[in-house]
Amino acid sequence: MAKTPERAQRGGHSGVSIEDVAAAAGVSTATVSRAVRGLPRVSPSTRAKILEIADSLGYVASSSASGLATGRTRTIGVLAPFVSRWFFSKAIEGADRELHARQYNLSLFNLGGHGSHRERLFSKTMVYKQIDALLVLCMALSHEEIEHLQKLDIPLVVVGGHVEECAYIGIDDYAAASTAVRHLIGLGHKDIALLHGDDETDLNFDVPRVRIQAFQEVMAEAGLTVRPEWDEWGDFTVHSGQEAFSRLWDQPGPKPTAIFCASDEMAMGVVFEANRRGVRIPDDLSVIGIDDHDFSGPMGLTTVSQRPDEQAETATKMLLDELDGHLGAVRSVVAPHQLIVRRTTAPPRPGEEPAR
Repeated sequence: MAKTPERAQRGGHSGVSIEDVAAAAGVSTATVSRAVRGLPRVSPSTRAKILEIADSLGYVASSSASGLATGRTRTIGVLAPFVSRWFFSKAIEGADRELHARQYNLSLFNLGGHGSHRERLFSKTMVYKQIDALLVLCMALSHEEIEHLQKLDIPLVVVGGHVEECAYIGIDDYAAASTAVRHLIGLGHKDIALLHGDDETDLNFDVPRVRIQAFQEVMAEAGLTVRPEWDEWGDFTVHSGQEAFSRLWDQPGPKPTAIFCASDEMAMGVVFEANRRGVRIPDDLSVIGIDDHDFSGPMGLTTVSQRPDEQAETATKMLLDELDGHLGAVRSVVAPHQLIVRRTTAPPRPGEEPAR
C-alpha cells in the first residue's frame, strides 16, 4: 500500500535521499519518483518493491505532502530556450490553454539561450519532484541533455523540432521550406538568395539544417545555381535579418531578385532594411519567410504558416491523456503548413537589373 503523506513526513528526519532508495531498489531515481507518486509506466511489482524499500528507509517521497495525497503534482513542465521570441511565446500560450482547461499548472524552465547556465535546469529538482510530465519546445540540445531527457521516466513530447528517440510535434520543415522556394521559382525567379538559421554546430537541432537542405535540393531540381556568396545566416531574429541583408547587398556584383528566409522574423528584418536603403519590395526583391508571425499579415509578408500554439496544445493534451492512463497517447505528429501569398513576392521585373 502506498504511503500516506503523514507517514512519509514521519520518516523525513533520517536524511534518506531518493538516490539511496534507487540504489537499494536497483532502479533509476526517476523510477523511484514515479513509483512513490503513483504515476504510470512502473510495473506493479517494481512499484511495490520501491514502496517497501522507501518505507523501510523512512524516505520522504516529496517535498509536497499534498502531491502525495493524489500521487500527482498536477504540474507539467515546459522547457524553453527563450521565452521572448514569437514561436516559444505562442507555444507556451497553447500549452497553458490546455492545462488551464484540465486544471493543471504550468512550470516554466527557461534555458536562457546557449551557455553554461543551461546546466542548472537539468537538476534533480526539475524532474524528480516538481512535474508529472515535460513539454520541450523547439530547441537545440547538447548530447548530455538529450541523454538526460531519454532517461527521464515521465511522459515527454518535443514541439517544433526533432529530438532523437523522443515523440515530437511539428511541421515537415523540409516540405515547408520546399514550398517557399518553389513559390519563388514558380514566379520566375532564378537568382535566389538564402537566409538560414544558425545551426549551433555544437548542439543538436534539425530545423536549420533541414531548411538549408530543402533550399539547395529544390534549386538543384530546377536547374538553378546556388551562389555561395548569397548564403547568409541569422539567429531567427529581426535584427539578424537586417544585418544579413546589409551583408548581402553590400557585396559587389549582381544582386538576387528574391530571398528565402528561414523564419518570418528574419524576413521582416530583410524588408525593414531593404526599405531603409531604397530597395523596393517586391519590385526589386521578393521576400518569403516561414511561420506566419502575428506581424506578418499587417506587413504583407508572404510566408509558409504554422501554428505553434496548436502544436503545443496538441502535445499537452497527449501528455495529460497519457497521465490519465491512455497508454500510447504520446506519439509523433506532423503538423500542417500552408503557403500564404501576400505583398512581398512578385515575378521579377523583365529586362531590368535589380537595385544595387
